[in-house]
Amino acid sequence: MNLKQLNESLDLYIRPQTFPLALKLCQSESDLPEKVRMPMRDLGYQVTLCQAIGLSRRYRWALAVGKGDQCCLGGALVMGFIAEPPQGAMLTAPAEKKLEAGKFRYLLISPIQTADFEPDLVVVYCEPAQANRLVQSAGGIPGVGVSASASGGLDCGDVVSRTINSDECQFVLPSGGDLIFAGTQNHEVVFTMPRSKVERVIKGLEDTHKLGFRYPVLTDLRHQPALPPFLEIPKSA
Repeated sequence: MNLKQLNESLDLYIRPQTFPLALKLCQSESDLPEKVRMPMRDLGYQVTLCQAIGLSRRYRWALAVGKGDQCCLGGALVMGFIAEPPQGAMLTAPAEKKLEAGKFRYLLISPIQTADFEPDLVVVYCEPAQANRLVQSAGGIPGVGVSASASGGLDCGDVVSRTINSDECQFVLPSGGDLIFAGTQNHEVVFTMPRSKVERVIKGLEDTHKLGFRYPVLTDLRHQPALPPFLEIPKSA
């Protein structure tokens, strides 16, 4: 995967307001880069999974989140850090939003601009109009589309686990936790792409741009407007 090319394409065609992210699932600490922050070790407190993503995309940090670094039961479930919710817990996660229990020890998160590793997936927080361009590009032909998830909860499972399990791009509506704990704004949505689909999206952005699909959106302004009477220039003027 050419991360430099991807970053340039996203900057040119999408212009996201926060840093697009490279995410990698790591089975041991030896898989982590040398310069990486770990919440408990370097910040002194646990975080939610969505909060770690928020820190990376806004602060330009590389973060590695393991079982001991994150405090949210939902995040622990979707990452497979714990196999099942404790007895009596109200929260659970469907199979498609969970990774295999115990398979991975860390989620490594970094802006693609500075990532020095091959990611398993790429995550872009963006406005709906920007997401529309990514959907057009991932679908190959405008109108084909990608999978969309709007469960209202556990969007970390949609962003990470569903993308990995399906090996398909996803359009995700941010959940309550993302809005409350990760600083995600009311106008933001999420678009994800697994490693296998990144080249398709890069090419799709270029191809659909040539067809006339743009961001910022090209509104239809090439016509004479229908003005209200008080703005019209009198014929006698």
